[in-house]
Amino acid sequence: MIAASEIRDHMDVRASDGARIGTVDHLAGENRIRLTKADSFDGHHHLIPLDWVDHVDDRVHLNVTSSEALSNWEDDREE
Repeated sequence: MIAASEIRDHMDVRASDGARIGTVDHLAGENRIRLTKADSFDGHHHLIPLDWVDHVDDRVHLNVTSSEALSNWEDDREE
């Protein structure tokens, strides 16, 4: 599992197929990443589990495709 300390706010998040799915807003708890709503297609924050992270360099790279991510991320409507 990736260490949460490797993930920083405003990092680009890419799915395993190379598609950009969002930008890190911040870590939500110990095991989820909250994505910004600014570049969300529906104007909401979304949460993805750290388990989806394959590796981190200057971006967060996921081990799921963009289709899988969009179908399974958690909608976070709390503001």
